Amino acid sequence: MIADSAKDVVSKDFIITLCREAGQVMLEGLGGNLEIARKGEVDLVTQVDLALQEMMVEAIHQRYPDHSILGEEGTEEKKAKEGEYIWLIDPLDGTTNYVHGYPVFCVSVALAYGGDVLAGTIYDPLHNELFYAEKGKGAVLNDRAIAVSRTDRLISSLLSTGFPYERATLPNNNLAQFNRVIARIQGVRRSGSVALDLAYVAAGRLDGHWELHVKPWDTGTGGLLIEEAGGRITNGRGGPWNPFEGYIVATNGKIHDELLALLMEVE
Repeated sequence: MIADSAKDVVSKDFIITLCREAGQVMLEGLGGNLEIARKGEVDLVTQVDLALQEMMVEAIHQRYPDHSILGEEGTEEKKAKEGEYIWLIDPLDGTTNYVHGYPVFCVSVALAYGGDVLAGTIYDPLHNELFYAEKGKGAVLNDRAIAVSRTDRLISSLLSTGFPYERATLPNNNLAQFNRVIARIQGVRRSGSVALDLAYVAAGRLDGHWELHVKPWDTGTGGLLIEEAGGRITNGRGGPWNPFEGYIVATNGKIHDELLALLMEVE
């Protein structure tokens, strides 16, 4: 249970401003002479990722010096303990897309209290779309309320998914799950940004999303958006979701059990 004092710490203006400023930096760097490093064979990082994380960490520490931060580009803080505030930040979700000039990327910021996400924003600067959710207060896109889709049959659904960077060496790399699901749905999309995929489920543009090997900064805001938009998100076995789950299944709720059962057939 979230303490009443935890609810009071959320600053919508702070989170939104932080994301909009990050989005502006992304746009300024897009198409430029990017310095690209590799965290793995196909896992890229640019100077924009690193500059954004530094900017965001500094802003959070100035405003909330006692809070922990967990970000994609490396922080010293570990998993939040019960009763601890932690910021989950992905300064540039979709770095590979960004490097190639493929127009699907965003910034995602969430504030959690232990395993409960209190608030979060996903901002797509190219389309000027800002998704925001606060626990118990609904989800919005550019200040207009959003809701999940009404699709009630898996065969009629449009889903999204993703694959881990280490897919060449990981035995459980989502290929078996993908092959199991693809013939039993209307269509599948792979955008390269799990944060935007989850936001699209919350907005009713997609009916569901599943993915393995995700990180807290990938799903913190998106999971809250889906819950606040009337959908359902669980771990890969149907248990309760928290942002530290590595295998997620998120849907409009109506197709959730059907999708879960299909995915579990290949475990």
